[in-house]
Amino acid sequence: MAENREDAVRTAPELRLASEGPGEVPPHVPADEADLPRDRNQAILEAAKQVGAVLKRGGHLFALAGSVAVHAHGGSGNLQHDVDFCVRPEDAGPVAATLRDAGLTVYTPPEDWLIKATCFGQDVDVIFELAHRPVSEEMLRRAEELPVESVRMPVLAPTDLLTGLIAAFSEHHCDFGAVLPIARALREKVDWEQVRRDCGDAPMPAAFFFLLERLNVI
Repeated sequence: MAENREDAVRTAPELRLASEGPGEVPPHVPADEADLPRDRNQAILEAAKQVGAVLKRGGHLFALAGSVAVHAHGGSGNLQHDVDFCVRPEDAGPVAATLRDAGLTVYTPPEDWLIKATCFGQDVDVIFELAHRPVSEEMLRRAEELPVESVRMPVLAPTDLLTGLIAAFSEHHCDFGAVLPIARALREKVDWEQVRRDCGDAPMPAAFFFLLERLNVI
């Protein structure tokens, strides 16, 4: 794990800003799609579709994550503030290059577990570590190919989605209210015993499982 983290940190400083400013439409976007949808959810979906298509054409191993992945699995259509994709730590640099070549703005935030891009005015997080654990090839291979509106792409499996969300709970980050609707929506698709094993007996995940049991979600 330490080796993967070091590879990720070495990769990130090599990223360069694309020539386009934040929110500018990349050149591969058709002219009739250049106007941003007024609805924020639709704008996020359009960004997910565009970036997913770029990564597919680039032949990268990746998976859609976050609220758009929940939506693809049949969960809420009320999307959160950005688009999330998962890649392996060693692929962060090549993925960034592919996004830059497609005309997207790519930059390195202070956090050393992701890179960021901008598409259709929406933030796109390319994550190579979930809950302090490097994204693995096995996790990405478990992803399910699902449609995000008109574009099919690999989407993190529900069990991996919930594991990442619950394992991230700590004394400083324990917003159960944000994850509870996701657990309700995907509960029949999740291997809850596997999630328990992966999250260990840390107090905040354990408290969330207690809440799920009391509410008869699991």
